[in-house]
Formats: sequence, C-alpha cells, structure tokens
Amino acid sequence: MNRLKGKVAIVTGGANGIGKVTVKRFLEEGAQVICWDINTEAGNRLMEENKGKALKFFKVDTVKITEVEKAVSQVIEEYGTIDILINNAGITRDATLKKMTQEQWQSVLDVNLTGVFNCTQVISNHMVEQGSGKIVNASSIVGLYGNFGQSNYVATKAGVIGLTKVWARELGRKGINVNAVAPGFIATDMVETIPEKVIVDLESKTPLGRLGKSEDIANAYVFLSSEEASFINGTTLSVDGGLVL
Repeated sequence: MNRLKGKVAIVTGGANGIGKVTVKRFLEEGAQVICWDINTEAGNRLMEENKGKALKFFKVDTVKITEVEKAVSQVIEEYGTIDILINNAGITRDATLKKMTQEQWQSVLDVNLTGVFNCTQVISNHMVEQGSGKIVNASSIVGLYGNFGQSNYVATKAGVIGLTKVWARELGRKGINVNAVAPGFIATDMVETIPEKVIVDLESKTPLGRLGKSEDIANAYVFLSSEEASFINGTTLSVDGGLVL
C-alpha cells in the first residue's frame, strides 16, 4: 500500500470497467486521482462511491485535442504536476473486413489511437519539464496476435505497442517511463457480448483456467506506475493468464 503516495494520476476511461477499478486501486495506493471520461453519469456515480477521497472527475473527450489541453491546464493549475498517465480509454466496433463500415473503422482509431496520442503529447510536455513521469498505455493480446473480426481494434492495439516503443526512446532520456499492458480476455461488460461457448473455450485454453479480472489489469497499472518499475521502459506486459503460450 501507499506505493503511489502523493502522486497525481490521470486515468482515461476511468468511470467504468477496468478504468473504474484502476481508479479505486490508485486511491488505495495513496495517489490523487483524476478520472477522465465522456460518460458524465458514470463519472458522477464514481465520485459518489468515493466521496471524501482524493478523486476528481472531468468530462473529457480525448479525441478532441482542445478538450485535452483544457483539462490538462486545469489539473496543472490545481495540483501543480502530473506524475502518472494511464491511457486506458478504448472502444470496440467489431465486424469482419467485408462488413466493417467506415464509421466503425474510424471511430475505433479515433478513440484508441488518436486519443492516446493526444493525451500523451500534451501531458508528456509537463512531465519533461519536471524531469519525471510514468505513462502506461492499454494495448491487448489481440494487438500482438490478431483476432477475427477486429481489424480496427487490432490495428489500434498493435499501434499502441509501436507508439509505446517510440515514446520510451524519446522520453526515457527525460526521466519518463513509457510502458504498455496487454490484457487477455477480462470479465468486463465488453466481454459479456461474447457467446458463452466461446468464453468456456477461452477458459479451457488458459493455463490459469479463468478469465482475467479488472483487478488483474489495475494491479499491473499500479506496478508500472510505481518506483518498483523504475528501470522498465518500452515493454508490453501481457496479463492474460498464459492464454497465448
């Protein structure tokens, strides 16, 4: 506990799913947490559930660079620093190559890739000024190995891995660690759309015999954001229960 004591952390997509659990874990570890999400209702609910804790919610569409810049200015004005960025926000719009629409393709690229770029570009400038920072990007095992019917999602998650390597090289010399987490299949609302027989098959193929939990990913975020990971840079940590072995 208290591995992130006194640190100021921004978690994108923090109002639901893995992001919500991540916010909770960061609070437990002593961080001051700012949740960015486009879902105001969920964000307000998150605030209510964590009343009295060091948490703020901002409605931010990370696809819009002006909103990111405004929100970052607000955080810097109030806290004076940003120590940790968790690029967790992401969406899926699954379809086969033949059936995928331009809207499905572009919307996923906008959120999962452009949003990550926007947040990192703006926030890393402040981290460079202070000479330190931790950036953790959400990728996926499908970004490493592909997946049927997810051309858009796979492209973004593979892209995130590439960006992580580039930024680790560019920002490492400035005292900033940049890493990625590649979750396997995690029991979230997003996975609930998968047919039960597919879930059973995934569990049987996973050496640990279960789907992952949001806490598994949140714990990886905590580790990579802590000083325990101070010499880890440019890596993609697979958290998949051994599914791809």
